[in-house]
Amino acid sequence: MIDKDTLKRLEFDKILDTAAAFAHCEASHVGVSSVTPLSDRRAIEERLGLVEEIRRLTRQGIALKLAPFEDITPQVKAVRPKGAVIAPIALQRFIPTLRVMAAISKQLAFRNDVPFLTAAAGSISGFPDLLEPLEHTVNEEGEILDTASTLLSDIRSKKKGLTARIKRRLEEIVRERHTAIFLQDDFITQRSGRWVIPVRMDSKGMVPGVVHDVSNSGETAFMEPLEIIGLANELENLVADERAEEIRIVRQICDWIREDAEELLEQFQALVQLDILNCIATLSDKLRCETPVIAETPGILLKSARHPILTLMGKDVVPLDLELASDNSVMVVTGPNTGGKTIAIKTAGLLSVMALCGMPVPALPGTVLPLVQKILVDIGDEQSIEESLSTFSAHISKISSILQGADRGTLILLDELGTGTEPGQGAAIACAVLKELHDKGALVVATTHLTEIIGFVQREEGMVNAAMAFDRDRLAPLYRLVVGEPGESHALEIASRYGLPERVVAFARGMIGTMEADFHALLRDLKGKREQLERTLRELDEREEKLAASERNLVDRRDEAAKLVQDAREKGLLEAQEIIAKTRREVAALMDQAKRAKAREAKEKLDQAAREVEEALDRLHPEESVDPDAIAAGDVLFVKPLNCDATIVSVDRRGERVRVRAGSMELDVAMVSLLKPKGKEPKKVRKQRERKEAEQAETASSINLLGRRVEEAIGELEPFLNHASLERMSEVRVVHGKGTGALMKGVREYLSGHPLVSSFRTGERFEGGDGVTVVTLR
Repeated sequence: MIDKDTLKRLEFDKILDTAAAFAHCEASHVGVSSVTPLSDRRAIEERLGLVEEIRRLTRQGIALKLAPFEDITPQVKAVRPKGAVIAPIALQRFIPTLRVMAAISKQLAFRNDVPFLTAAAGSISGFPDLLEPLEHTVNEEGEILDTASTLLSDIRSKKKGLTARIKRRLEEIVRERHTAIFLQDDFITQRSGRWVIPVRMDSKGMVPGVVHDVSNSGETAFMEPLEIIGLANELENLVADERAEEIRIVRQICDWIREDAEELLEQFQALVQLDILNCIATLSDKLRCETPVIAETPGILLKSARHPILTLMGKDVVPLDLELASDNSVMVVTGPNTGGKTIAIKTAGLLSVMALCGMPVPALPGTVLPLVQKILVDIGDEQSIEESLSTFSAHISKISSILQGADRGTLILLDELGTGTEPGQGAAIACAVLKELHDKGALVVATTHLTEIIGFVQREEGMVNAAMAFDRDRLAPLYRLVVGEPGESHALEIASRYGLPERVVAFARGMIGTMEADFHALLRDLKGKREQLERTLRELDEREEKLAASERNLVDRRDEAAKLVQDAREKGLLEAQEIIAKTRREVAALMDQAKRAKAREAKEKLDQAAREVEEALDRLHPEESVDPDAIAAGDVLFVKPLNCDATIVSVDRRGERVRVRAGSMELDVAMVSLLKPKGKEPKKVRKQRERKEAEQAETASSINLLGRRVEEAIGELEPFLNHASLERMSEVRVVHGKGTGALMKGVREYLSGHPLVSSFRTGERFEGGDGVTVVTLR
């Protein structure tokens, strides 16, 4: 467990703050700021894989379709109690979030080159059945739109027309001479939701109406003329109807949200995690990071590593190369002040934390960082006024706690080890601490100015010296780590350069003593030889690099050409897929249109034939009149004006008229228009019967599986297909709805292997769209 104090001393919080600035939602911002190191290697590598897939998509020019979205968690929780309703402005917050979900779902739906992303975001669907009504219901200001329902649109249209009618009549009233003389002004306004005109207080009795308000001065009465009170009341009723319809619409949408509450929260959390990963990926691109190797065996290998915060500040950072392994697990870095020692150990610590958090690091490929459980640091001045501790006391207190927590799975960073007390005793304590940490198997990177420690490290097995390079000619640090040799502080040279009098520097040099002077002279001689050897090696490396560059150029061109071919092929296949889908829809529409056209033509021919048959029957059976005296209530006779049989309700023999009933219609007809019954039903009844028969036929060719579980649906679908096949039906409809898609998927998997099924397709818009599968039988 890496404590928060360690993360803060390594300035990891600044890295997270920078990454959080790329978040598209407040929940994502909080999530990035809360990222902590992981202890499981598989979890670390999975996050690294996710980040790498996002970066790969970005490099291909198809970055994740993320946009600003809202945290819908409070709204979902608020609507979960049964019957709970939230305000329209709260419903509006769902729209941007569901839009981003839909865009991500569509983007990743058919990709097979991002397995980690597909697994992490595969559950995101965007709830199209909820997004579409929301978009038609509320606008960005949280107002209910006219498109929310047909009834609401009608009410608002009537309300608008009635309001215009009231205003128009009021404008006419204020212009009428017999009213205008009593007005304070000629404008119209509203008071308490009622339309009024300004009447002088001393004349309010001269204008028939109701006073709703009085001006502050008391000179004007705002009156509603009597003749518009009825219209105003009608307008109030429309306002009430409008409000009731708005409440019904909002309640309906809240019910839908309640049904999908659990899945909504799950998909929202998946979207937030995707946004967090995108923040890390964006920061990695900004820092030109690479994915490190996570090693369970103790060891660090940094290749051209750069401190990320200095890089973000725009500093010209000198790359750091550092290696620690099980055979050399302790490194002591020496060198001049301001030479970069502290930055070097902070870089090693900060990059280790980033890797443990599943974040790429600013270093070259091949960088290896350890899977440690603890990182313990002693960096900076720990002087504590509150606890009355000196710098040395606080330093020793920190070292003691580090010794207690150190083990094989620990990375330890110690800055200015052994300082704060007499150099000889400080060096002795430092050497003892380094040996104890080495014996415990911890990885240690420490900095010091004490030369006494250098000899101990040089002799001790499993420890290595390192130095920050220094240009003696310019007396300037080079910020480059050199492993395998100790460094010098160059304090006297730097003091002389920055203005310390020469006599003071000379006296100080004499105080150092011959042995230490010889030691430093030997160091300078060794560094000179090393620099000469490095120049020779660099010349050889440059020659090899030129040859390698030529080879890489050829390989890069080949890979680039292969990638262009692959991209072009993928693009062509996607375009072909879209063309096939579009053509299939157009063909289906044309086939359906042709079927309907043929059906209409056939019906017209049948109707014509029926008319011809009836005419022939009429010619074969001449009309037979009825004896007026024999007509009685309850008889069924043919009525010429209606061209159908009707029931006699009552008889008026004096007026020679009768009252007849045909279906739901009653009327009076003359007796002479009655004939013997022909068996013709009223047209409306006939149409109702025909419509019922058509509905029965339609029902026979379709099955409704809405609300069924997959197992229940299959149990009902099997006998339906058998019956349809026996009836020699060529095509049937299976209604399963959209929902979560589980029922649709189960039905289509069952149909794909059924022996009676030739093919099936998604229904067109007029057939029910995605909620219907149209099946062609063999």
